[in-house]
Amino acid sequence: MSNSKIIIHAEVPVKPEHFEEIKALSLATLKPTLQETGCEVFYQTVKADVPNTLVFFEVFSSKEALDLHMEADYTKAFFEGLKDKVAGKPVSTILKQL
Repeated sequence: MSNSKIIIHAEVPVKPEHFEEIKALSLATLKPTLQETGCEVFYQTVKADVPNTLVFFEVFSSKEALDLHMEADYTKAFFEGLKDKVAGKPVSTILKQL
């Protein structure tokens, strides 16, 4: 049986001097993302041992739901706001349910 859910684990290392700004941009996406059709889970966290690294855990019901999320104005604003403010390359991993 095929599972069409899209599960994502993403880490975004942010330059310390920009962390509060990026955190605010991130938090601005939380409520609208959770209200999207197809968004099942959207956690925004930070690493306990590297507090300037944002860690996202997201579950979307389908690729189409993820595509809609990625096209949303608030999602685009978040990624635009990251420019020149990351401390390293963001890493995004697509996961599969067992």
